[in-house]
Amino acid sequence: MKFDKFFKQYNQSIYDLLNNVDTNLIEHSVSLINNCYNNGGKVYIVGNGGSSSIASHVSVDFAKVANVPSETFNNSNLITCFANDYGHENWVSEAIKAYMQKNDMIILISSSGTSLNIVNAAKYCKEKNISLITLSGFSNNNPLSKLGNINIHVQSESYNFIEMSHHIILVSIVDIFAQKLN
Repeated sequence: MKFDKFFKQYNQSIYDLLNNVDTNLIEHSVSLINNCYNNGGKVYIVGNGGSSSIASHVSVDFAKVANVPSETFNNSNLITCFANDYGHENWVSEAIKAYMQKNDMIILISSSGTSLNIVNAAKYCKEKNISLITLSGFSNNNPLSKLGNINIHVQSESYNFIEMSHHIILVSIVDIFAQKLN
């Protein structure tokens, strides 16, 4: 069966990518999120396109499954208003300024690591000392991969492999909190 071989190779590719992720980065991510939680903060998660969908799913899981307060900026009114007023490349930074509080933190997701609105938001976080976890792919030298307190990179050139890996990484972090392993 031709689909059987494709499916098994596909799954193996994602498995191999995940096995190359440094688990110390997962441990440090859990510590950073736990610190945010213990200080009464909220975890914001932001991405574009498929990464935005991942952000929504993981944010709900953090709140519902792990009891960690979490939100996204995935409101079309917010996005179109801020993009219209500040430019698409600045809407995330402006949303951070408008919504985030002192003990909050953010997770920024960009498969390419070059999405200008995400990179500019990461630069703003670095400048303002806002706790930041980044997830990216493609080149391990992409702009986003240098800006977070923790930078998780998936070494692939395939959007689907990168996005699925990001999703699994983030959901595993949620499950660490849900199972009280932190």
